[in-house]
Amino acid sequence: MGYWKSTVVPKFKKIFEKNSTKKTAAAEACKSFDDAKEEYTKEFEEKKTELHTKVTEIYEASATEIKALVKEPKEASLKKNSAVVTSFLEELSKIEFPGSKPAHEACSKFGPTLVQGPIFFVFEKVSTFIVVEEKETTSSKEKDVVVEEEKKEEAAAAEGEVAKTEAEEVVVAPAEPPKTS
Repeated sequence: MGYWKSTVVPKFKKIFEKNSTKKTAAAEACKSFDDAKEEYTKEFEEKKTELHTKVTEIYEASATEIKALVKEPKEASLKKNSAVVTSFLEELSKIEFPGSKPAHEACSKFGPTLVQGPIFFVFEKVSTFIVVEEKETTSSKEKDVVVEEEKKEEAAAAEGEVAKTEAEEVVVAPAEPPKTS
């Protein structure tokens, strides 16, 4: 028991203390970023026109993982693609995108999973420059089939309503004829 207390327990404490210290520092970085969000938003609005082309170039040159993360930020994807996220934030900080420099610094120090708030904020601002392209993958034949299926569903729904109203009429009808005295 003495060996356990003197050797093993201190090693476990050391491991967990480092992790909690890192989490605390990351939380402080997120808090300071949250306090400055208004400034970043104002700066973003002022520089919006000049940043548009630069951000679009960086986004188009980036990996598909980043494109998916910018469109739909998810914690699991952020954790899975941490190296790509860090390099994307680095590219954004080079063009002085508002909020990207502190987000990049925090990301490289603590890892993206601990500072996801600032990262998602920057991704949200980047996503305003991204044009969602609707790809037309259906042909005219497929569209006709879809239209026909919709008409069939509507007809089936109408028949169901008729049957339902007939069933209601049966229930509403009196069970006994009125008695005359």
